[in-house]
Amino acid sequence: MKNKKFITLGFASVAVALTLFFSTNVLASAKETKTNSEATRLEALAKFTKVISIVEQYNVDEVTIEELMDKALEGMMGNLDAHSSYLKQKDFKNLKVQTDGEFGGLGITVGIRDGALTVIAPIEGTPADKAGLKSSDIILKINEKSTLNMTIDEAVSLMRGKVGEPIEITIVREGEAKPLKIKIIRGIITIESVYAKSIGNDIQYIRVTSFDKKVVADVAKAINKRRSVTKGIVLDLRNNPGGLLDQAVGLVDIFVDKGDIVSQKGRKKSDNEVYTAKSENTLTKVPLVVLVNGGSASASEIVSGSLQDHKRGIIVGQNTFGKGSVQVVLPITNDEAIKLTIARYYLPSGRTIQAVGVKPDIDVLPGLVPTKKNEYAIKEADLKKHLEEELEKVDGNGEENKESKKDSKHIITEEMMNKDIQLKVGVDIIKALIIVKG
Repeated sequence: MKNKKFITLGFASVAVALTLFFSTNVLASAKETKTNSEATRLEALAKFTKVISIVEQYNVDEVTIEELMDKALEGMMGNLDAHSSYLKQKDFKNLKVQTDGEFGGLGITVGIRDGALTVIAPIEGTPADKAGLKSSDIILKINEKSTLNMTIDEAVSLMRGKVGEPIEITIVREGEAKPLKIKIIRGIITIESVYAKSIGNDIQYIRVTSFDKKVVADVAKAINKRRSVTKGIVLDLRNNPGGLLDQAVGLVDIFVDKGDIVSQKGRKKSDNEVYTAKSENTLTKVPLVVLVNGGSASASEIVSGSLQDHKRGIIVGQNTFGKGSVQVVLPITNDEAIKLTIARYYLPSGRTIQAVGVKPDIDVLPGLVPTKKNEYAIKEADLKKHLEEELEKVDGNGEENKESKKDSKHIITEEMMNKDIQLKVGVDIIKALIIVKG
């Protein structure tokens, strides 16, 4: 019995000794790893300083230390990902101007896709839109300067300039045999983000062109204005390049009363955040169709993807752009900053948008609605009225045309829908959902 007691104590002593030995080794190993990591860090910084010094001393052209540091920072930020960049004084100032909602330029949003400078979307009504630039056009040259290896910020800087000055953009477009040269006159870009129109008596069409700070308020105003008669809504996010995250979240919240809207996850826990719908913000539960295409990016993809995950709306059109990363602008001096990707967006189902985009529930390519109309296929009862209309076409009726133009600002006619098959399909789906809902 005594021996057993000593044996047990012996085993306990060995166990304690082994625990202390391994604990000491683990602590020593952790300390050694930290020391090695610190040494590697110092070696890397020493290498960087040495290269800067050699280039400053021996480069064929005289370059100041400030210029070298700027080039180093630009190279480092540009090689992290397509959306991170170093903002020098001029770039930082331009970003602030753009955030205010009015600036001089072309009215175009660009991104890097497969290493090429690509048009995400022209902003509706801007010089770029009127000149005919389209989503997915690849910009080959800006004036005579090649865009190969050019950063987004460099491209934006070249495209901006004095109002009234011309610029020539050379693009590659799918379906075209050779590059196209498009001349554009720079103008003041003022963004009107929300347009609301009616389709028939009970369907509302809401177009959001970009996500500025007034989107949620303007959409809410439009919905409340026609709430008593609206039985369905078509939300058009085509060629919407994105914008402010809080506005995207707020727009989804108008239609969804509970559950997650979107989450962002980064390397640090402090960068992780989940945005949730609140029932008090919900304005309507009528059937919803969302129109998207390859020009729908970032905030547009959060809205369409979240509504799709909640089964709150039918997504119609084409696959979206696929920009699902979060950038923040971090000032490093009063006049300079860095734009850094700190996280990625995830939809309520857990799927990512980055490089994948949102796949529509119903794929519809853009184009005209195929129609064949016989103006003379009329009933006997309509004959007199029809002939009167034909006479008016011959004699001319300015008042009717004027009234028609006036109405088109607030309504979408059958003729307008026949020029946009994606919209027509969306409206037909809404009509079916209204019938099903009763």
